[in-house]
Amino acid sequence: MQRPNLSAWLYVTPLMLVLVPFFLLPTLVVLVASFFETDGFGGLLPTFTLANYVDVLTSAQTFLLYVATLKFAILTWLFTLIIGFLVAYFLVFHVKNQLLAIGLFLICTIPFWTSNIIRMISWIPLLGKEGLVNSTLLGIGVIREPLEVLLYSGLAVVIAYVHQLTIFMVVPIFNSLARIDKRVVEAALDAGASRLDVMRYIIIPMSKSGIALGSTFVISIVMGDFFVVKVMSGGGSASVVSAFYENVGVLQYPIAAASAVLLTLVLIAMIALILRVVDIRREITQ
Repeated sequence: MQRPNLSAWLYVTPLMLVLVPFFLLPTLVVLVASFFETDGFGGLLPTFTLANYVDVLTSAQTFLLYVATLKFAILTWLFTLIIGFLVAYFLVFHVKNQLLAIGLFLICTIPFWTSNIIRMISWIPLLGKEGLVNSTLLGIGVIREPLEVLLYSGLAVVIAYVHQLTIFMVVPIFNSLARIDKRVVEAALDAGASRLDVMRYIIIPMSKSGIALGSTFVISIVMGDFFVVKVMSGGGSASVVSAFYENVGVLQYPIAAASAVLLTLVLIAMIALILRVVDIRREITQ
């Protein structure tokens, strides 16, 4: 009994050597700092207090920031899910040559070989007042003056997020759909099922694991980001992360730590809800 237990510990040792110093310890430091007081000059006073959490939870600004962040997360999740599912479905069920499907899938990943910052900034000459989109709409007479809502707005933030994160939805959904036996779909069609019935009762239920994984990636990244919001909104919008980033800038570490802990709890609750709807482990092992 001791030898298998020793072997199990040896197997997980490399993972623990990474998780403990680079994840667990920093998280514990942030958690402890959230209960400290600040001396106003960047130092921490080891005095236990809940004032930091009270300030964050009772702040109307924090509530508005969470609403804005959740809005960006939900809109990004919705559009990436639609686009990602359609792309994955087309590659798996409409491209008959498997080699060609894999090639097209790799082509979808090419834009993501570049920096996120470069891909985000590339939207500025497209969405600006004198950008390509406005110039085209003005040229064909659809609008009479440039649309200012395209850039430095919430719309621009969602567009940038969708552009950056769609691949995180395409990959897991593609993997889930690729595991579906095509004969099941053919048998359902031969039995008189419509395309809609096949989609509702076969395709979507069997792709739940991919949808759940993609949703976890997208929501986690959006909730933990502030740079896209800052740049693409032109400073007109903010997020939860940007708030405690500013707190760090003015040396208010305990408040920033409390905000980070609360955001982590919100993310854990959202991911737990996703995992409650879909048992990813059971879906993957089937």
